[in-house]
Amino acid sequence: MKRAERLHALTEMLRRRGVHGSSAERLAREFAVSVRTIKRDLAALERSGAPIWSRPGPGGGYGLAVGSSLPPVTLSPAQAVALTAAVAANPDAPYNDLARAGVAKILDVVDPRTRARADELAARVWVDAPAAPSRAVRSALEEALTEQRVVRVRYTAETGTVTTRDVEPVLFAAREGRWFLVGWCRLREAMRWFAVARIDRATALSIACSGHTVAEVGRPPATSRPVGGQDA
Repeated sequence: MKRAERLHALTEMLRRRGVHGSSAERLAREFAVSVRTIKRDLAALERSGAPIWSRPGPGGGYGLAVGSSLPPVTLSPAQAVALTAAVAANPDAPYNDLARAGVAKILDVVDPRTRARADELAARVWVDAPAAPSRAVRSALEEALTEQRVVRVRYTAETGTVTTRDVEPVLFAAREGRWFLVGWCRLREAMRWFAVARIDRATALSIACSGHTVAEVGRPPATSRPVGGQDA
């Protein structure tokens, strides 16, 4: 049994056991592997986001929260490298750190042979990525957009003028190789596009946004679309 198949079967076994759980020794016997291997598999599932619980001591063991399950991960080496390359080539993209963590979780539960082939293929893909903006700036912008709170930014315009503004974030947009925060500028009382690379300071405030929507930004450029869009 390949590791990815074992991880899926292990998840389903724990789910069926419900609140009773199962000991590592019993799981090892079921899958004909060592206790050490089972514990590594359980750790990998937990890192991938599976809600695994454990009880120490006599009568203890491992279990999975009721109602949860984890689908099998069956990526090809090329698919694994595609994910890795996309994240590596866009270090300044919103939520890039979370994307890298997500890819790491996925790669952690693919079978070892696929992982080895993906690692070899990844060495044949080079990226020339731009330097990312400050992590503190990106974190504040991401938090403000996610939580729909006002963000205070210090912004340098192309003319060199520096202003501090309170912005209600509406969306992130990539255009011509640059990332922008698009939002309602309370200083100008209008929707504005702010190049993320030109924001040198950002603080997510406790003030809730007033409800400006994506529709107010207008239609995206002809070559753009939301990342959740489907191919026509």
